[in-house]
Amino acid sequence: MKLKKIAALVAIAAASGSAFATDGYFSHGYGMKAKGMGGAATAMAIDAFGGANNPASMVWAGDRLDIGLDLFAPKRRIERTGAAAGTIPNGSVDSDSNLFFVPEFGYNKMLGWDMSAGVTVYGNGGMNTDYAGGQSPGGGVNACGTGGGQFNNASGQAGPYNMLCGAGKLGMNLEQLIISPTFAMKLNKDNSVGASLLIAYQRFKAEGLSAFYGFTPNGANPFATNNFVTNRGNDSAWGYGVKLGWMGKVSDATTLGASYTSQIKMDKFEKYKDLFAGQGNFDMPQTLSLGIAYKASPTVTLAADYQWIDYSSINSVANSSRTGADGAGTGIANSLGCDTCRGFGWSSVNVLKFGVEYQYSSALTLRAGYNRTDNPIQSRDVTFNFIAPGVVQDHLTAGFTYNLSKDSELTMAYMHAFKNSVSGASLFNTFMGPGNNAQEKIEMYQNSLGIAYGLKF
Repeated sequence: MKLKKIAALVAIAAASGSAFATDGYFSHGYGMKAKGMGGAATAMAIDAFGGANNPASMVWAGDRLDIGLDLFAPKRRIERTGAAAGTIPNGSVDSDSNLFFVPEFGYNKMLGWDMSAGVTVYGNGGMNTDYAGGQSPGGGVNACGTGGGQFNNASGQAGPYNMLCGAGKLGMNLEQLIISPTFAMKLNKDNSVGASLLIAYQRFKAEGLSAFYGFTPNGANPFATNNFVTNRGNDSAWGYGVKLGWMGKVSDATTLGASYTSQIKMDKFEKYKDLFAGQGNFDMPQTLSLGIAYKASPTVTLAADYQWIDYSSINSVANSSRTGADGAGTGIANSLGCDTCRGFGWSSVNVLKFGVEYQYSSALTLRAGYNRTDNPIQSRDVTFNFIAPGVVQDHLTAGFTYNLSKDSELTMAYMHAFKNSVSGASLFNTFMGPGNNAQEKIEMYQNSLGIAYGLKF
C-alpha cells in the first residue's frame, strides 16, 4: 500500500528522535506555539497541528506549513537503599541517554472557504532509559540473591548485574509516531468539525531484564530462541485510530473546543511477547480534551485545556507489577506475558494546561504557560518503573513568535518540568525472604528548547 510505504519512511526518519515523557509518555503540547502555552491548544487555531490537538481547528488555520525541531533533555535517576548484603544491589544510577532531537511537521490547505485538508506528524514516547550495569559484582548465577529459591537470576550469566539484577546495562526505548491526515469543515460562521485518521508506528527494545526470565512461561536464557523478554533488539508495530473534534465561537471573545482520540489498536511486539501483558500488546490509550480560549483584550488571549489520558485501559501499562501470590512461593512463574499478568501499574491521568498569548507588537507575540498532570505511577510499582520513570508533574513554559515577513514566522518554545520522585518498597523484598527492607526511588526532571518555521501561502 503506497500510503503505508510513505508513512514508513516518515516514521523511520522521525521516530529516532521521539523521546517525550511529560504527561506520562505524552508530550505536554503539540506544535511549538502550544508548547509555549503549556500545551493549551484545543480551542486555538494557530498552526497546522490540529491533527494532534483538535482536527476542527484546521479549517480556521488557513493555508500554511509548519516544521520544527525540539531539543529535549530528560534527566532520570534510580536508587535503592536498605537491601540486605548478598541480595540485591544498593546504590544509584543516572540514565546515560539525556538528549534527544524531536521533529514536528504540519501542513494545511484550504478547499474553498469552508473546508480544509492537511496532515500533522507528531510523536509520543519517553521511556528512553539507559542505565550502566555493574552495581552487583556477580560471580555466579545466584549472586544477586535467591530468596530461599523464590527468586533467582535465571540468565545463566555470571554477572556483574545491574540494578534489576540482570546482566549488562539496563533500559528500554519506546518511540511512538502518529501521522494524522485531517479533514475539517465549517458548519456555519462560528462552528466547525474535523476528523483525523491516525496512522501510528511504534518501536521498542529492552535490555538488561534477564532476571525476569523465570517470570515467563519459557524461563529462557538470553541466548535461547524462546527468549521474548529482553535483549531482542528493536521491534516495531503499526496501528490505526481516529481523532474527532469540534470548535465553536460562543461569543465575540470566547471560543470552545473539544476533541476525542480513540484507543489506537496496535500490532503486537512479537519479540517481547513475554514482557508485555497481552502477549506483546501495547495499544495507545484513548484521550479526551476540552478547551477554552478567551480574548481578554485585542492583544491578550488566555487559554485553558483539560485532558484525560486513559492509561488504565491498556493492560500492559496498567496492570499492577505485583500479584496476590508474591512472597508465597508461587508468585513468579507465568506472571509475565498473559492478559492479567504484571504490568507497569500506571493509572489514567488528568492534565490541566494554562496559557497566555500577548501580541507585543505587529511582529512579536509572546507566550507563557503552566501544565499540571497527575502522576501515573504508584509507590507499589517503583521497581518495574526503573526503566520507565514518567513521574514529572509540573511544567512551566515560555515562547514567542517573530514575523519574518507577512508570510513567514519563526517560533521558539522552552519547557522546564520540575524534579519529582516516587518512592516505595522494592518488589524484590517479597522474593528475598524475611528481613529484607529495600526501599527504592525513581526521579526525573526535564528541559526542552524548540524552534519552528511557519509559512503562510
